[in-house]
Amino acid sequence: MEHVDVAIIGGGPAGASAAERAAYHDAETVLFEQGVPREDRAEAGPDSTDAAGMLDYWIDIMDFEFEEIPDEVVHRELDGTDFVGPSSSVELNTTGMDATYQKFGYTFHRARMDDWLHERAIDAGADLRVGTSVKSIDTDLSGPSHTLALSSGDEVEAEYVVLADGPQRRVTLDALDQFTKPGSSISEQLSPPKANHIAYQEYREFPEELFESDRLKFWWGYMPGETAYPWVFPNDGTVARVGLTMPIGMTLDDIDNPESYKLLKATDDGIPSGSEYIRRLLELEYGDEYDIEEDFPIVEDRGKSRGTETYPISSTRPVESPVGANIAVAGGAMGTTSAFHEGGYHVAVRTGKIAGRLAATDSLGNYNDVWKRAIGDEIRRNVAFADIVADYEPDDWDRAFETVREMQGSSGGDSIISKKYSAGIGAAKILAAYKKRKFAYRNGNYVQFSEDEYIY
Repeated sequence: MEHVDVAIIGGGPAGASAAERAAYHDAETVLFEQGVPREDRAEAGPDSTDAAGMLDYWIDIMDFEFEEIPDEVVHRELDGTDFVGPSSSVELNTTGMDATYQKFGYTFHRARMDDWLHERAIDAGADLRVGTSVKSIDTDLSGPSHTLALSSGDEVEAEYVVLADGPQRRVTLDALDQFTKPGSSISEQLSPPKANHIAYQEYREFPEELFESDRLKFWWGYMPGETAYPWVFPNDGTVARVGLTMPIGMTLDDIDNPESYKLLKATDDGIPSGSEYIRRLLELEYGDEYDIEEDFPIVEDRGKSRGTETYPISSTRPVESPVGANIAVAGGAMGTTSAFHEGGYHVAVRTGKIAGRLAATDSLGNYNDVWKRAIGDEIRRNVAFADIVADYEPDDWDRAFETVREMQGSSGGDSIISKKYSAGIGAAKILAAYKKRKFAYRNGNYVQFSEDEYIY
């Protein structure tokens, strides 16, 4: 049987970053990635989904400098974002966060970014085995050591394992269930249909006069569901990604006021599909002057299936890892992606880097403390805001955006999060709710499964 120091499951941003750091610190490192085809990638690679935008301070969270990232990765540098409600909207031209990168953010080519992280891992000495998946992991706690059963029929023994198989958690759930009590298992809490949102997007060519190359755009309160919203991200040329995120398994019976949502119709007998939602959004925004299918054609040489992509996003709080068993969970598999801001690449990279370094230096016992110091503030912000807006309906979004505009005017800035507000009772209520939620999640209380709940 083959023996390695560190085995990593999953070749996305968390897994590739873990592999690079582990190999850099002289650990014998192997990464297993089952590999999927993309129409914009020459060979099969990690399960890259190109819903990729990066805010200014996220680059610092990744522990990169913008200048390090290859030019061919970056699509568009951004000046701001627009949040659109049913009858109100707000522009944000700064995140309000300290950052070394001086623009608002950028959009990027996800597959190229993942491939760059792969190249870094290979250059550091990691063994990347794309096309080889892990079927199961059996842990012997006397070591601890781990036996990985591969799709090829072979087995590999590893001293440390980093689970980085994304929100679908194909391997993670069973691997962690080895250390949980019946009735309170990780698989029950992180079951993908329950713990994830579903996202869908299309690559559309926009008329040149409508293409906004330096701004993101989000529509809130247009479709039902907790943190459900459509978006437009500018790519290369005049191609944009038009997508959305929504809960899995929602029905019309779950919605109190379906008539209040602009993307629902009285004739609907069920929740529209992702493609139908996008068609309705484009019709609503541009249909008076443009033929949507003719003037906004799908670009078929992108994504996974003729210019479209469907993928999961974690919609829960993160879990800690069973470090006593020499296992770390990183990135989307641990629940660090967020349906609220439709992103998690930055925290996936950072948690992967931390997991790889600590595994290689026999310090994995510190992992849960170290990742919370590195990304804890980001997680607290996300879960606090997600809690506040969880039950928002269209009117709530309009009131919130009107309040934010008042905040901007009264504070002299463009940021949602500012140190002082003098915009009246609406601002005071939002600020008080945010502070209360953040306080409740202090000292790492935002985790939904803690290290001391595992059984060794």
